[in-house]
Amino acid sequence: MYFKSVIDQDKSAVVICNLQHEIIYMNPAAIKNYEKWGGENLIGQNLLNCHNEESREKIRQVVEWFAASQENNIIYTYHNEKQNKDVYMVALRDEGRLIGYYEKHEYRNSETMKLYDFKK
Repeated sequence: MYFKSVIDQDKSAVVICNLQHEIIYMNPAAIKNYEKWGGENLIGQNLLNCHNEESREKIRQVVEWFAASQENNIIYTYHNEKQNKDVYMVALRDEGRLIGYYEKHEYRNSETMKLYDFKK
């Protein structure tokens, strides 16, 4: 429950997949971000179907790299110039065993929210 709340409050999209590349969870930011491609309806779908063949092969290579060592847990995949963000794939493990992965977005824009602005 606590971990889900952390992910749900993240302003960046988080899409979690199992090792069969099925989308098993999308946080609210991801649902909104991928709305024009189906949003919440993407849950249960195969992530590979959302990518071209070159991207599919890269995803497969990353998952193989994750599986090769417990030390292989995060890899930088690209920079989105338009949104000024870096994107990573991150391994998900249960007691060291690879169980899936997720895509992590890190925006480089400065925060525009006021400090401690309790007036919402």
